[in-house]
Amino acid sequence: MKADKKKTAQSSWWSSSLFLLLLFASLACQAVTGLISPSPTSIPPTDTSTPSPSPLPPPFTLTPTLTPSPVPVSPTPAATLTLAVTPSAVQRKIFNELWQIVDEEYLYADFNGLDWDAVYTEYYRRVEDGMTDMDFYAAMDEMIAHLGDDHSVFLSPEEAAQEDSEMAGENDYVGIGVLTTSVPQRQRVTVVVVFPDSPAERAGLKPHDSILAVDGQPIMDDQGIRRDLLDGPENTSLTLTVQTPGETSRQVHLLRERVKGAVPVPAQVLLSPGGIRAGYLILPTFGDETIDDQVEEGLQRLGQDEPLDGLILDNRQNPGGSDTVLRNMLAHFTSGNLGEFVNRRQRGRDLIVAGQDVNGSLTIPLVVLIGKDTASFAEIFSGILKNVGRAYLIGERTDGNIEILWGYDFEDGSRAWIAHDTFRPSPNPEMDWETSGIIPDLTVDTDWDQVTLETDPTIAAALQYLEQQIAE
Repeated sequence: MKADKKKTAQSSWWSSSLFLLLLFASLACQAVTGLISPSPTSIPPTDTSTPSPSPLPPPFTLTPTLTPSPVPVSPTPAATLTLAVTPSAVQRKIFNELWQIVDEEYLYADFNGLDWDAVYTEYYRRVEDGMTDMDFYAAMDEMIAHLGDDHSVFLSPEEAAQEDSEMAGENDYVGIGVLTTSVPQRQRVTVVVVFPDSPAERAGLKPHDSILAVDGQPIMDDQGIRRDLLDGPENTSLTLTVQTPGETSRQVHLLRERVKGAVPVPAQVLLSPGGIRAGYLILPTFGDETIDDQVEEGLQRLGQDEPLDGLILDNRQNPGGSDTVLRNMLAHFTSGNLGEFVNRRQRGRDLIVAGQDVNGSLTIPLVVLIGKDTASFAEIFSGILKNVGRAYLIGERTDGNIEILWGYDFEDGSRAWIAHDTFRPSPNPEMDWETSGIIPDLTVDTDWDQVTLETDPTIAAALQYLEQQIAE
């Protein structure tokens, strides 16, 4: 999927602020069960490959070969020493395997108009000229970025290892415990969810709050790029300039602490003006394999004392994730053959889901909120529930990033996520969600950083719709 062509504003990298679109779990549309270790003899991947969700980071700028100057040891001028970097056998092998994978398996046979043979010639020369490992990984990511789908990506071994931890719900970092999205047009980052028992939670930060500055320094630079100011050593202090929508900014003092565990799924009961009880859950990502279990626990908890009248799933800040999470999430709300994933050879894999009811989740009136930051498997999830008549969608049209990425692991621990499939929904395979995006049943424009839970017109519209459904 072009899981995040829309997301230059929303970072996909995890850090102390746990930027929203996880690169890594950046990978917004991952397929399921396992990564493929490529073979130099061009063995095509099997249908057990794993695509992932991901906003594409901007192309790296390659740095020149390091040229250190020796310290002078005499009055005579010191010569400049140039250290040559020779290409390693591993770099050559990874480059050739990566190019071949794209050549044989990439979703678009025309490579989006790119001359892929010419790309080989260019990067072969650069690899043969010699690169440090860091420059090589940057070059491979740059090469994949030329495909222009804003979704396929190459990860260094360190990035791939971090992605694995995030997907397993095993975040472990020093920071304040928030998942944020960038809002460059207003020079801020905005909270999507807050980790429980974190410095941010104890300081009173909530979803929709914006961080404007850290220790007096703007959180965004003049080009709208987020500065990495929330990171720092454990037990060090920082002062945030925070603004809640509709209020003046305030100073918040915190200590950085170690934050561990899965990305949380906030769940609560909302009461409508007419008195109906609606469960409200924020779905921050499908890039954490604990998400569907957390949703199940939330559904059980919210309905244990008194049945819910309706349910609202807030999918507006969800960049996507893995198809394992997609399948498990769909099973809470529907069942059946919901469509198929199709590659460039028109070979498909059916998306078949067996429903698992949780406190009436398969039949309860359901609203899904979508928006410009809904991407990848989050789009497919929303589109399917609308397409089968299971959910009413409210919000804004999505951008259309529904390519499915397959993952390829290389011998040094690096990884490529390559667009391999697209999705055709049942019973309407002619629908092209990559082009059209997901279109809501009711359009309500809302900026996440400009509203609170209490003032959000999209949530108000969802409650009004549920009241109408129950009254009928």
